[in-house]
Amino acid sequence: MTILDGKGLSNKIKEEVKADVIELQTKKNITPGLAVVLVGADPASAAYVNMKSKACKQAGIYSIVHEMPETISQDKILEILAMMNKNPNIDGILVQLPLPKHIDTTAILEAIAPEKDVDGFHAYNTGRMTLGLDSFIPATPYGVMRLLEEYNINPEGKNVCVVGASNIVGKPMSTLLLNANATVTTCHIYTKNLKEHTLNADIICVGVGKVNLITEDMVKDGAIVVDIGINRLDNGKLVGDVDFENVSKKCSYITPVPGGVGPMTIAMLLVNTIKAAKLREERERKLND
Repeated sequence: MTILDGKGLSNKIKEEVKADVIELQTKKNITPGLAVVLVGADPASAAYVNMKSKACKQAGIYSIVHEMPETISQDKILEILAMMNKNPNIDGILVQLPLPKHIDTTAILEAIAPEKDVDGFHAYNTGRMTLGLDSFIPATPYGVMRLLEEYNINPEGKNVCVVGASNIVGKPMSTLLLNANATVTTCHIYTKNLKEHTLNADIICVGVGKVNLITEDMVKDGAIVVDIGINRLDNGKLVGDVDFENVSKKCSYITPVPGGVGPMTIAMLLVNTIKAAKLREERERKLND
């Protein structure tokens, strides 16, 4: 059994991003910029935003966090997003989810300029990703694909079971694997006999937020298991959706939690921000030609 070390790979990617930032600054006089919108005081969201800001600072990316009260109106958020869309120093914009119930999440995500949508949640980028065209890819599934690539795991021709069908993880994960020529089964809360699907899978990707959802008897020998879930137990320990101790005995590869997919998510967000900055430079150069 081999551990898919997301932490180690993310550190490698962050160093590559740092080098890209230096090159953009010295050759193009551009410092990539990322703006994060945080609405409310959810501790988990605040922690994620803090990690993203810290990673940006370490890579040399200009980062700003717009903290807003939970009672803020939707119109006010849209107003701030419109301002960010016009700001030439901001290459990437992301809105930390979930948003308060009185806010229409779709309307907010659709208000972000597609060329600054580094989270890859805008319908424009989702559509392009589905068609296999160049786009901003949601950071978590993007991180999973990069992790598989690092370990020379090619999904082509493999049976893959994706457990979870969220717009943020499950659906884009299935799409990317389908684009990589895998045979993909997407399972969700309405799936009957989940075990039947997971037992047939060469690769299992799971991210629903349920402790020990995937157990040893649900995984065939030699399977590759990617645990995208994150749960905090009563004792404060972080675990995924997979019974790691027992499932790992049957796997050829498995991601740990923490230290697997989580660090990759932040690393790929930085990669998307660099991509946005390079596209900005390209647009400006074409305008000046």
